[in-house]
Order: sequence, then C-alpha cells, then structure tokens
Amino acid sequence: QVQLVESGGGLVQVGGSLRLSCAASGRAFSTYSMGWFRQAPGKDREFVARISRCRGDTYYADSVKGRFTISRDNAKNTVYLQKNSLNPEDTAVYYCAAQTTPVLSDAEYWGQGTQVTVYS
Repeated sequence: QVQLVESGGGLVQVGGSLRLSCAASGRAFSTYSMGWFRQAPGKDREFVARISRCRGDTYYADSVKGRFTISRDNAKNTVYLQKNSLNPEDTAVYYCAAQTTPVLSDAEYWGQGTQVTVYS
C-alpha cells in the first residue's frame, strides 16, 4: 500500500506558475504509475496528467497540454506537476493518484488533495 500527500497548492494570479508535489510513503514508489486529477466546484473529477512507472512516459489532458508538466523523482518518492500559464479554469482541488501497473488507468490510491485558486 502507498500513502500520498500533496502540497504546493495556493493562490496564483492568471498567467502565473505553480508546482505541486506529491510525496509517497509505503511500498516502493518506483512500482507505481502516477497521475494527477482535479475537481473544480460543481464538476466531476477529471484526469490531468500521468507518468508511467518504468520509462517515465507522460500523457496529458488536452486542456493542459503544453502548459503542465508531470515528472517524478523515484529517489525522493515524489511526483510533481509544474503548472504554467495558469487561467481561472485551472482552479480546482488537485489530487495525486497511484496504481500498481505500468501505466495509470484506474487509480487505486488517492491523496487528500490540494486547492489551487487562480485569480485575475
């Protein structure tokens, strides 16, 4: 089992940047594929980005492609989400997720979430 703790959320102005971190503890981090999801007020949770456990292959939702970058540091048991060119539509609670498969498809573990608010 793995425990996930997100950090790095907060208030940011339109056009600004923010980096989220997700620290994992428990079973070996490198055995998990990782991902980020988000949930805006009144909306369903949606996929944002994922990174495979072995080769570090990445995949993004169209809405964040070119602006967000997911990465992982297996030595630090941490996955990151660098967010640039933020806009109000990026306001949401961001969740880290993990799955014991090469590629994230149906998350088994979730963090508690971190709030990101983009203001103009």
